[in-house]
Amino acid sequence: MKKEVFLQKLKRQIYDGKYLLGISTATGMSAINAKEGGADMILALNSGKFRQMGRSSLGGYLPFANSNELVKNFSTRELLPILADFPVLFGVNATDPLMDSKELIKYIGESNFTGIVNYPTISLIDGQFKEALDEQGISFSQEVEFIAEAKKNGLFTMGFITNTEEVRLMDQAKPDIICIHLGLTEGGSLGAKKMRSFENMLSTIQEITALLKSRNSASIIMVYGGPINDLIEARYIYNQFPEIKGYIGGSTFERINSEQILSSQIKSFKDATHTQHDNLTIQILEGIEKYYDYVDFIKKYISENYSTPIYISELAEFTNLSPSYLSDLFKKKTGISFTEYLIKFRLNKSIELMNSTDLKLVEIADLVGYPDYAQFNKIFKKYMKKPPKEYKKSNI
Repeated sequence: MKKEVFLQKLKRQIYDGKYLLGISTATGMSAINAKEGGADMILALNSGKFRQMGRSSLGGYLPFANSNELVKNFSTRELLPILADFPVLFGVNATDPLMDSKELIKYIGESNFTGIVNYPTISLIDGQFKEALDEQGISFSQEVEFIAEAKKNGLFTMGFITNTEEVRLMDQAKPDIICIHLGLTEGGSLGAKKMRSFENMLSTIQEITALLKSRNSASIIMVYGGPINDLIEARYIYNQFPEIKGYIGGSTFERINSEQILSSQIKSFKDATHTQHDNLTIQILEGIEKYYDYVDFIKKYISENYSTPIYISELAEFTNLSPSYLSDLFKKKTGISFTEYLIKFRLNKSIELMNSTDLKLVEIADLVGYPDYAQFNKIFKKYMKKPPKEYKKSNI
């Protein structure tokens, strides 16, 4: 798809109030599913191939393979032939000393890629190793220069950044999308174990969006990775920061889901007596021990009963687990506490109702589980930084 057509399509969706979605993958099957599911673009990143090999996404940052050649190989074999005119962005290792920038840009343009993104990005490297790279002239500036050159040659451009210093550099190249890379995705058997806190992540997003706004940046702003691996967390980010227009996921869609679904499916086939019910009430009546995932049970219960009082102690009774154990299990898998998840789910629902109905705020509060409006007002202000009345006036 040509850059102009793709960019117009993205802007149209933003105008219609829809959020953008990009999927990082290295396999044809995942790409087809993403396309049919309604994703807006595919990112061909080297880490996607390592994920599919059962390895960590960190493999994309180590000298296991020539990154640009790896992306060329799987993209031209698995992605482009079956995606036809669907937008695919080439993940470029712009700091490769053996790379011919002009030759690579020419190849990308002639091979039916819509554009490029700077990945693996040196911005995710820090400490003494980063200092040593800088001394050798291997820097983030090379990525910015490649993006500027690609843009000049008519390619769609996305720039990953992680801090305000990189924003200033990247904004000079004026990429079509600036994506705030929040680090490796947490969760699953291969996910990063040590992550920056959710609150620190919010602070980073706030600083970057404020800076881009002060610079009158024309780039679309999206987020990638980090603690965000769930729809509730993504919605919370959107509601907190109206400047964020979309999300890009790799492990979130390609690895974590496949780990959970494939494992549970195999367990079901191994147990010939097992028949999984979709109805939550039946699951509870039959005994929650038949439900394959306690955390998924809690999430589903919240989605179906958020307007009523929900307590971890009651859910613990269903599961025959202690409240403390179930609470620890939930936090370990999701990265946030049960209470935080429930609050964010309810706040997201309240904002959806503000958008889609003419209900009074006191009615909305009651519908999302807060019959005491004063409590709703207090919690909403704490998490959204504005009372609901002011938020509705300025954001809805």
